[in-house]
This record gives sequence, structure tokens and C-alpha cells, in this order.
Amino acid sequence: MDVQPTQLLEPDDLLRMPDGDRYELIDGVPVEKHVGAESDEIAVGLGALLLRYVREKGLGRVYGSQTGFQCFPGRPKLVRMPDTSFVARGRLPDDKSPEGYIKLAPDLAVEVASPKDTYEEVQTKVAEYKSAKVRLIWVISPKTRTVLIRRQDGTCAEVGEAGELSGEDVIPGFTCKVADLFV
Repeated sequence: MDVQPTQLLEPDDLLRMPDGDRYELIDGVPVEKHVGAESDEIAVGLGALLLRYVREKGLGRVYGSQTGFQCFPGRPKLVRMPDTSFVARGRLPDDKSPEGYIKLAPDLAVEVASPKDTYEEVQTKVAEYKSAKVRLIWVISPKTRTVLIRRQDGTCAEVGEAGELSGEDVIPGFTCKVADLFV
């Protein structure tokens, strides 16, 4: 259910809401995130693989679906919460996670399609991530068991269940079989 405030909220208002982690802020309006057990399991599994690799190599920080990013040019009241994300070492002030929202674009943003997600909603998020200069975007479809890869340079690819996902130059050396995401 979307909350319809009588006035537009600021990002800090969302942080103060008891259940604010269930919402993204779209130009001041809190919109409940679509969720599903299958999509959450995929996001957590991928996050665990990324976290282990990133920590082992000292590459940066990995975040889950409750971490908000407030990094969209000209849209200070837009907060997106990718299902999984990565920020490279050296990009965060003092290399520490902030208490609130992260005010820079992640290097990797992952969206796992939930049962209620529409094509337009997912494409809107991808366009917003691109506008924020996210270097690598993965859109995972549990239904088709594929991963759509969008890069900052505008190129894209799709990898099926028999293929392999790569961190490319964003998370150098990271790979995982796409099939392993759907176990």
C-alpha cells in the first residue's frame, strides 16, 4: 500500500518513519517497495556471494535492500533502494557507511524483479540509475532466469541460466554462474 501524505516528505522524514525501510521516496512521495520471497532469496544469495568476495579482496562495501541511495541529479527527494548494491573502496567519506542514506551512486545496483513489478517500473529504476551514473546495473528475472546487464557506456547484454555473471571492471574478478542465483 502506498502512503499518500498531505505534503511531500523529505528523505529524512522517511528515515524517521517506523517502517520507512519498506518504502522508496519518489519525488517526496513514499511508495512501498514490491517484495516477494523468491526475489528476496535471490537478492540475499547474490549479496552473500558479493560480500564474501568483496571483503576478501578489500574492494568496498556491499548493501542489501534496506539501504537507500539519494544520488539522483536534480531530484533531491528521490531515494531508491536497490535489492543489492556495491560501492567501491575509497568512494565513501572515510570509507565508512553513513548512518542515513548514501548520497552517491552505487557502482553496482541490482534489481530482482518481484511478482508485482511492472516492466515500466523496472525500466524507470534503470533509467534513474543510469542518470546517477551507476557503472553497472543487473536486472534479474526469476521468471525467465536471466540477467539483463546495463553498463554506464550504454551497452547492454542478457545472460541466461547457462551463462556466467561478471563484475567486469566494477568488481574485478568476481564471477558467478547465473544458474546459481536460482538454486
